[in-house]
Amino acid sequence: MSATTALRLCLVEDDPIMGESLCDRFELEGFACDWHQTAASALASIGKKKYAVAISDIRLGDASGMELFAQLKLTGLPLPPFIFITGYGSIDTAVELLKQGAEDYITKPFDLDLLLEKIRSLSKSAQANQISQRSSVLGISAEMRRIADALPRLSSHANTILITGESGVGKEVVAKELHCSSPGHDGRPFVAVNCGAITESLLEAELFGYEKGAFTGATRTKKGFFEQANGGSLFLDEIGDMPLSMQVKLLRAIQERCIVRVGGETSIPVNLRLICATHRDLKKMAEQGAFREDLFYRINVIHLKIPPLNERKEDILWFAGMFLKQFAEQHDEEQKSIHPSAEAALLAYGWPGNIRELKHHIERACILTARTTLMTGDLFDCAPQNEASIATESTAKLANYLHACERLHILNMLNEHQWQMNKTAAELGISRKNLWEKIKKLGIRNEVEACDCADDSEATR
Repeated sequence: MSATTALRLCLVEDDPIMGESLCDRFELEGFACDWHQTAASALASIGKKKYAVAISDIRLGDASGMELFAQLKLTGLPLPPFIFITGYGSIDTAVELLKQGAEDYITKPFDLDLLLEKIRSLSKSAQANQISQRSSVLGISAEMRRIADALPRLSSHANTILITGESGVGKEVVAKELHCSSPGHDGRPFVAVNCGAITESLLEAELFGYEKGAFTGATRTKKGFFEQANGGSLFLDEIGDMPLSMQVKLLRAIQERCIVRVGGETSIPVNLRLICATHRDLKKMAEQGAFREDLFYRINVIHLKIPPLNERKEDILWFAGMFLKQFAEQHDEEQKSIHPSAEAALLAYGWPGNIRELKHHIERACILTARTTLMTGDLFDCAPQNEASIATESTAKLANYLHACERLHILNMLNEHQWQMNKTAAELGISRKNLWEKIKKLGIRNEVEACDCADDSEATR
């Protein structure tokens, strides 16, 4: 893709000479800048518009910087990092603003290079924090963390990406996170298309658009999905279901980054990131002649493979908790919890429908259950029966039940602290040695060996 949109700054300065000078310098340094000459103007914009950093004078014509900051905090809207410009006599006010949540202040007369250095540092931190918060929706397993960590770089360098995985693993969620990982993505379109849901006769017109009169019923000119996604990302889901006749036209559009509307003659350039996804084995399909080989190699530039949910057990309870929270927020009710034996049942189940199936189980249980604690029978019509779900509500022996609860709790704490033994032991209120002993006793050895944990010998120290 083309260069990303410049980070936007918010400047609140009532001095026209100072304001104009700072705006000019910010823009020369590659930032976009909105200049507000009154606190009222800034109040109407900050929090509603996304700024990398806000720079405000403490002394303003219609209000003080402290009053502006206090009113902004009362709105409850997300605020950018604030740097305040102050005279020597207002340093006490600036210090008070730091206590209230401002990031930094600078005194007049100030070094403009120093101010720019502070702005760059804060904007990078804010970007990293936003990316970290967004990518957390993918899961906490090592596999999904690796994918989340790769998204910012892919968003900056990759124009064509292929995402594969079973139905329901979250391919579209990954595609959206990839789109949102680009700085300045706000305002850029993300257009999702299910190639298998559009009939072959309509697919070309939907993808490339059509001119008025191109066919019966074409009463107006319409932009297709490629044009709608121009400047942003186009997500072609289930591309393996696309007819061979359409694959030829898609290949041409990808190679030339131009499209021609149905019934038209003008070549229209498009600048977008193309993200394709499928649950099928495209390479095998290409070998069998069911998918064009040249198209396969054209879209298989960067390949992200999403593992099924049953191969990343750490994500199961994490997603269950997230779905419980979402349901409670959407329906304005108390958030339900999951009984430890029901958690063990969730971990034991194979989840052939992956995350989508898990979400449906949670929503169903929340709707049909009046209790605040969900049991196995609430989540499953028939409880999964295998050795991992020995702790059931009524029949399990006490020793087995306690074993399952203890194992689950320790595993949750290990995942929460990314398998850092010292932090996990402190959270559990036990020694590191005791934690290692419990890990061995409870049979969590496979998970330990999969992580870069300390050597087994530490358990005997």
